[in-house]
Amino acid sequence: MQIIWNGQSCFTIKSKISTGEESIVLINPFDEKQAGIKMPKTKANIVLLGNNKSKLDKKKVDDNYFLIDKPGEFEVNGIFINGIADKWVKKDPKQNILFFLEIEGVKILHLGEINHTLENGYLDKVSGVDILMIPVGGGDNINTQKAIEIINEIEPRIIIPMNFKIPGTKEKIDSVDKFAKEMGTDPKNQVDKLKIDKRNLPQDNTEIIILIKK
Repeated sequence: MQIIWNGQSCFTIKSKISTGEESIVLINPFDEKQAGIKMPKTKANIVLLGNNKSKLDKKKVDDNYFLIDKPGEFEVNGIFINGIADKWVKKDPKQNILFFLEIEGVKILHLGEINHTLENGYLDKVSGVDILMIPVGGGDNINTQKAIEIINEIEPRIIIPMNFKIPGTKEKIDSVDKFAKEMGTDPKNQVDKLKIDKRNLPQDNTEIIILIKK
């Protein structure tokens, strides 16, 4: 499996399904004008839209895809997806959806545009998280301190920070530096993609993977 960060809370996850073919999940594509950064063109078999900031530009996604833009449980191409409504959002349940995915036996939790810590009602639904995608830059989302609280509650094997400031970002948010330093890692230690499978997940420690925007 490969995980690529496209900026903001947008990720591309490439994996192999039982037929041996590649399956591509695209999470939270965004509006380029609103974000101030470029949304790469990609293929996708599954598109997840988890908040009101997400925008699917069909010029950027050039394949037939299964769209999930509401809470619920789904199985597509052998990929299990649980869209969990953010119950702290009262006006519009689509304002933030947490996506809990199982791909190639690896459990991935994407917290979307979350702006609060978690409690038991959420934790019961997301046990055994291998990879946590979590905002760290503040602004409309959680900041470093709240991110660390959630990490301590979930205890994932791999942490991938998201929603932090990069060149071009219009939103007033922090860079990844503060989070990285608080977690004891070098903010300059970044990779362009994460290649991972269930066999090489860290067993005795938690790894922080800072991805470079595609």
